[in-house]
Amino acid sequence: MCPVHSSPPFNAPAARRLRAALGMAPGHVAYGLRAQYGLLVAPETVMAWERGEISPSSTELTALAGVLWCSPGELLAEPVTLREHRIARGLSPEDLARRVGVEPNAYQKMEDAGRWKGNERQSAALTLVLGLSLAQFVAATGKEEELAELLRSAVTTRWQAYGKPLSKLLPIPRPHLERVLERLHGEYQSRMVATLSWGGGEGSAARGDAGREFLAGIVDRFWALAGGAA
Repeated sequence: MCPVHSSPPFNAPAARRLRAALGMAPGHVAYGLRAQYGLLVAPETVMAWERGEISPSSTELTALAGVLWCSPGELLAEPVTLREHRIARGLSPEDLARRVGVEPNAYQKMEDAGRWKGNERQSAALTLVLGLSLAQFVAATGKEEELAELLRSAVTTRWQAYGKPLSKLLPIPRPHLERVLERLHGEYQSRMVATLSWGGGEGSAARGDAGREFLAGIVDRFWALAGGAA
């Protein structure tokens, strides 16, 4: 995967609203960025940010939050990636790495690749520090498809075999995770059994449709049972 270096999802209307609430003009913001943070940003650039024509860099966004007396997260749309969640919390890569127990260089490589490889303890710490729901954790760490594949396999075969790999993927206590898997497996099997009363080819087609429908929504159902929906 190519490194991810895109700008965070800047919330232009929020920036404009916060500036207006402080009674500041774009020129005042530009002056504050220069005087307080040494950033040479023209008033026209501030206005372009507020119109959504361009987005501030990570450094500019952090400084803008300081000038507008708000947190960086208030200037962002809903964060998705690990980098966006970190910026929303106003943390540097080094700060976050230290707080979750990962070497800074190793963390930066994972953030750039959009692929988290921390162990169970580090994953739990990451979730806590960034205030992530389980669903947000999976999306931010690039594990959505892996989760879906494991869940599909768990409900269509022996669910007991998937507690361990899923516990490595998610910061969920294994006993709770296994209860959720057992419930999912039971729901899938019940749905398939319910269609057995349909005879012939139509019954086979119905079972196939029922199975595909359940598997298509399995991640959402998992979050509902696990209590990890955003």
